[in-house]
Amino acid sequence: MTNLSPPPNHRQLLIGMAQVALSSFGGGLSAWSQRIVVDQRRWMSDEEFLTGLTVARLFPGPNQINMAVYIGAHFQGLTGAMAALAGILLTPFSLLMALGLIYFQVHQIPAVDRVLAGVVAAAAGMALSMGFRILGSYWRDPVALALAVATFLALVVLQVRLIPLVLLAGPVAMAWYWPRPVSPRGGTSK
Repeated sequence: MTNLSPPPNHRQLLIGMAQVALSSFGGGLSAWSQRIVVDQRRWMSDEEFLTGLTVARLFPGPNQINMAVYIGAHFQGLTGAMAALAGILLTPFSLLMALGLIYFQVHQIPAVDRVLAGVVAAAAGMALSMGFRILGSYWRDPVALALAVATFLALVVLQVRLIPLVLLAGPVAMAWYWPRPVSPRGGTSK
């Protein structure tokens, strides 16, 4: 995407990340984050967003907290990271505390249990939608597709634990995609 908006200021980062957090109530943060940051606000291209999401997933902690920090730091440095972090945390935290108080008053009502089951199903659907959206980028890159399939198989079929897999697959992927010097013929040498 070449038609990006100007970089967001601190206020826009705070509001944008609050919008991400509030839009994704019940799950699907990655999908909503991409929809808001890339499609609606046009702060980043799909490629920039996926790079940030990859970086966010490599670090410990919640992916979207890491992603908010990445986005804020990308545009406004440390203070931008703090603004984006406040946006993604403050309102949802306050709502969570209020809803927690209400839940403990009504959690034994069967209808509440059914509503929560529906929210879980919707969150799973949003996570799948994000996966299929990212898959579109992988079709153009057979190495990325192979790495994604190998990682999926290692986790699901071979039951490899996450940390050893990250410690193995992460360096392999980084080595493969590390920028190469441009060769005299204009291509990169891999």
